Amino acid sequence: MTNQIDNHSSRSGIANAIAAYVMWGVAPLYFKLLSDVVASEILVHRVVWSSAFLLVIVIAMKKTPALIAILTNKALLLKLTITASILATNWFMFIWAVNNDHLLDASLGYYINPLLNVALGMIFLSERLRRWQGIAVGLAIAGVMIQVVLLGTLPIISLALAGTFAIYGLLRKKLHVDSFVGLLVESLLMLPIALIFWSVFLSSPTANMFENSTNLNITLIMAGIVTTAPLLCFTAAAKRLTLAALGFFQYIGPSIMFILAIALYDEPLIPAKLATFGLIWTALVIFSVDSIRARQKIKKATS
Repeated sequence: MTNQIDNHSSRSGIANAIAAYVMWGVAPLYFKLLSDVVASEILVHRVVWSSAFLLVIVIAMKKTPALIAILTNKALLLKLTITASILATNWFMFIWAVNNDHLLDASLGYYINPLLNVALGMIFLSERLRRWQGIAVGLAIAGVMIQVVLLGTLPIISLALAGTFAIYGLLRKKLHVDSFVGLLVESLLMLPIALIFWSVFLSSPTANMFENSTNLNITLIMAGIVTTAPLLCFTAAAKRLTLAALGFFQYIGPSIMFILAIALYDEPLIPAKLATFGLIWTALVIFSVDSIRARQKIKKATS
């Protein structure tokens, strides 16, 4: 009976993990629908409607006490203000990248992200790199340097997306707050700035929702669902799968972005970028194989 429950839980975890990363991967399709809306305005809607949807979810899940506990903790609020700023920066850059034909750069950024997580763990959490992990990180650095040498520029968008998301993950890992409640508080901290910007500084043909078409307003409001739905699935998956198992699904998102960029949006894959992707993919294969072997050794040692 226990095995049946475990198998059901595992299957449910896998299904939720796939759903989460697929939704993150196809998110550019949504943002492309808003290509005529400036990135800052889309970010405002993402903050406003995410706050609304997350508040409903937190109340429905009876996590209001956890919300109140955070809101009355000044030290924790200060830390979440920092993570909220980093998250807002990441959201803005991703929206800008998608709607300015830099989806390949966004894809590369999220491929780099797990390797950057390892590097940050070594620097800030005193985690030691295994030999093959070090080789994988080295290949990722070489991939970045190829663009520097051949194109004369850093892949700034890719590095910025990977960097902000990795730093955000590192800081949130240290805070030990519920993912939904934490994201709600972060959204609420962004909300006053978003509302002030919307009402005072935002001047665009679509800024006044009373003058927009119903379809456009629905699309703008959907920003909240686009933000919260993958997180719901991700959290459900994280409860049912180990972090190591969950990690193998994280390449679904950037892979879908890569395919969309090439097949649907005709972004040029020049040789320098292809070489960079090749080295990053090789690094990720090495990283994944090393992770599997390390986990198997741990299982043997504990059995």
